[in-house]
Amino acid sequence: MERLPRHAGRSLAIAAVCAVLLSCRGGSSPETKVGYAPAQPVAFSHAAHVGGMGMDCRQCHATVETAARAGIPPTSVCVDCHGGMGMDLPSLAPVRQSADTGKAIRWVRVHDLPEDVFFDHGAHVARGVSCVSCHGRVDQMERIAQVETLSMAWCLDCHRDPAPRLRPRQFVTQLGWDPAQDPTIDEKDRRALGERLMREGDIRPSTDCSTCHP
Repeated sequence: MERLPRHAGRSLAIAAVCAVLLSCRGGSSPETKVGYAPAQPVAFSHAAHVGGMGMDCRQCHATVETAARAGIPPTSVCVDCHGGMGMDLPSLAPVRQSADTGKAIRWVRVHDLPEDVFFDHGAHVARGVSCVSCHGRVDQMERIAQVETLSMAWCLDCHRDPAPRLRPRQFVTQLGWDPAQDPTIDEKDRRALGERLMREGDIRPSTDCSTCHP
């Protein structure tokens, strides 16, 4: 059997290692998680709380406008909101236990980016990117599910052409908002509205690698 040149053998070995690393990364990459909707310690229904009762996203995700992370509410927020209402239900046992022990509820993360990716919620919200653009209609979800790939290509599509995804800041957390049905908005076309917002806010998203991979 003819032996490969030394440099060819080394190249094949490197290629094999890269293939293994890529396959491992692919198995845990967000691109594979569309539809991922894990059971949570508490069956919290966004459809009931947001869609039914009209709760604003910021009531629980309090830092979404000011910080990189949206924030997960501490147990005290749940208890303060519920008061005594329904707190004796078996489904809320983890909430009661957390309140009694001071140990946080261990929610299962759904939207999980790779460790080398930096995403700033506050920066996006400040420019008029709605929660729905990345998380979908959570106000209609009994159980939170990932609806977008969150892949690099998906992010770059938005950075290269943000206009159709932008809205006035006051509507960022109104997930069902539609400019075509809003009498306060002159432009009924999403692109025309977005292009105006880009001019007014000097919105020019970077596509440089260091923006998300510092």
